[in-house]
Amino acid sequence: MAEPATTSSTTKATATAAAGAVLLTLATAQFLMTLDSSVMNVSMATVADDLGTTITGIQTAITLYTLVMATLMITGGKIGTIIGRRKAFAIGCVIYGAGSLVTGASPTLGVMIVGWSFLEGIGAALILPAIVALVAGNFAPAERPKAYGLVAAAGAIAVAAGPLIGGLATTYASWRYVFFGEVVLVVAILFLSRRVADAPSEGHHRLDLTSTLLSVLGLGTAVFGVLRSSEWGWITPKPGGAAWFGISPTFWLIVIGLFVVWLFFVWQHRLIRNGKEPLVDPALLAVPQLTGGLLMFFFQFLLQAGVFSSVPLFLAVVLELSALDTGLRVMPLSRALLVAAAGVPKVWPRARPRLVVRVGLLLMLGGILALLSGIELDANAGVVALPMVLIGLGMGALSSQLGAVTVSSVPTEQSGDVGGLQNTATNLGASIGTALAGSVMIAVLTSTALSGINASTAIPASVQDQATVELASGIPFVSDTQLEEALADDGLSTQASDDILEANREARVQGLDAALGVLAVIAVISLFFTRRIPAVPVGDEGTDEAIDGAAAGAPPDRS
Repeated sequence: MAEPATTSSTTKATATAAAGAVLLTLATAQFLMTLDSSVMNVSMATVADDLGTTITGIQTAITLYTLVMATLMITGGKIGTIIGRRKAFAIGCVIYGAGSLVTGASPTLGVMIVGWSFLEGIGAALILPAIVALVAGNFAPAERPKAYGLVAAAGAIAVAAGPLIGGLATTYASWRYVFFGEVVLVVAILFLSRRVADAPSEGHHRLDLTSTLLSVLGLGTAVFGVLRSSEWGWITPKPGGAAWFGISPTFWLIVIGLFVVWLFFVWQHRLIRNGKEPLVDPALLAVPQLTGGLLMFFFQFLLQAGVFSSVPLFLAVVLELSALDTGLRVMPLSRALLVAAAGVPKVWPRARPRLVVRVGLLLMLGGILALLSGIELDANAGVVALPMVLIGLGMGALSSQLGAVTVSSVPTEQSGDVGGLQNTATNLGASIGTALAGSVMIAVLTSTALSGINASTAIPASVQDQATVELASGIPFVSDTQLEEALADDGLSTQASDDILEANREARVQGLDAALGVLAVIAVISLFFTRRIPAVPVGDEGTDEAIDGAAAGAPPDRS
């Protein structure tokens, strides 16, 4: 009588091991997609010296990488629907691995741009939407919150661990080993991916080239404008900067990009009227649960990108910690994130997504406010410890729900399309969060520093006038050591140099506080959109029939 029970137990253990292998594969891929950008942010100076280029050149490569990913995500999701998600995932891994190899061996900036910005960007655009669809295809609706939570946590951990890994690599070896290590990870992922099940595509699918062109042009133009906002300004052009008809190019590019996106949706409706397949079915954006999930993804990545662009500046520039020490100070976020992302589905398997999302946003808000109150002139590195834990817990709570919310809002065969939309939302959020935090920070830093310089009686009037003219477009965020070196040869009195240093110290803190204040306001605004997140556990909407019915209107409110 014991044999059937033993067989059942063995079968269950085998299924658990298989699910674990699938989750490990997809989580590792998600980690890989995020790692090198995080590493590059703390290794720019070293990479620039090694390649014989400038920081601006490396920033250009980062911008192009973001652009390629953001513009091709929707197309990458559709390609996965056409050829199969696992095949798209594997092809993306091969392209990404080739890009990592080229980047690691690159002798010049141009070669690095080909390898990292383009090859890795194209690979990521195939991999990331496929990951979303493959989780949906390999896990039942009730299991998806935990699966999506762990996959999302892997990506967020890469953001937090990147500075530590980059610091170790640049301090004790070379930044190139990070990219060569990625090649090894890609090989391991391809080997493990054989255990990932792929739901076959149903029906005949095709890729509409006009739709692809419109989506790439629209998203690319708008995102490029956002990424250049710190240099050009958002609406009013910066002094000495570019201007189109008296207005910042950023404004025009965003307007043009949004107009092209509108043309894209006009074209999608036309394709549907003519009985052809669109790149994105506009009806998806009429599903409240899906749009609610996409909005929350947008806000989450906007907030976390803003935080990750501010905290390292405080640690590495204001306090002048090394890249390694900066990474160690950020690590509590990674641990807290993993605890929440894995713990919420395990401890509270029938958690109400809307409640968890609201708690997650409130935790992130609490962390941002704690940073805002803690960053002062005499603050030390310890002030970031509690905020990192709170923000990590908030990100983990959001990660435990949002992936399942978006994918479970539509039939499983549309999960690839949802993956493209989801990753487009996260890329847009991260781009805007980084640009917004940076532009607010530099604007406040510049105005405060110039006010301090002009208020000093020790600084000659000629120097004050020169600073007002030459620095009006934006003062760089520099450390005391960097500024002292710059002032050493200027022939200023000791008191004048001290006044400039003090003005810079105060301006840096006010700039960081202003950026964090804007992020706090955005966190509060995001709470107003949580009504679109379902109040019932995702597993209760686990069948495609239930999902089809829910797609017609808002999910029932049982909160």
